[in-house]
Amino acid sequence: MTKVDFYTGSTDKLRTACQLSHKAMQNGVRTVISVPDTATADALDKLLWHYPATAFIPHCRSDAEEAEQTPVVLNQGSDKFPHHDLMISMHNECMPYFSRFERVIEIISTDSEDSRQGRERFKFYRDRGYELSHIDLSHGNSSRTQDT
Repeated sequence: MTKVDFYTGSTDKLRTACQLSHKAMQNGVRTVISVPDTATADALDKLLWHYPATAFIPHCRSDAEEAEQTPVVLNQGSDKFPHHDLMISMHNECMPYFSRFERVIEIISTDSEDSRQGRERFKFYRDRGYELSHIDLSHGNSSRTQDT
């Protein structure tokens, strides 16, 4: 069953997505970053070329020929994926295909509306019996809690 991690307290959701995808790549985990629109895809694409500062994260769009061999894939609107290891969701709602992935990361900002929507998604997953964990980014060093 899919494991869902909530990263709350993010001051920059795009940068958090880059940090988490970089960490996943270093651990050999392939990542799909699911984005709601072209503007978010373009902003992430640009940021991934410069993160971390001394390198970049190899990435492409999900419809690219090289998607199956690329560690990080940006997906907008497709329900076809080159792998099902990890999905980082940049959406405000649960995506219908989330359960295809071994792990899902939901990033929640400090914005009150984003937090409210994040709580709704947390309740959705919890009510369906998914294994949940919470990582609070607002404490500098993350505090982690489990809800199973």
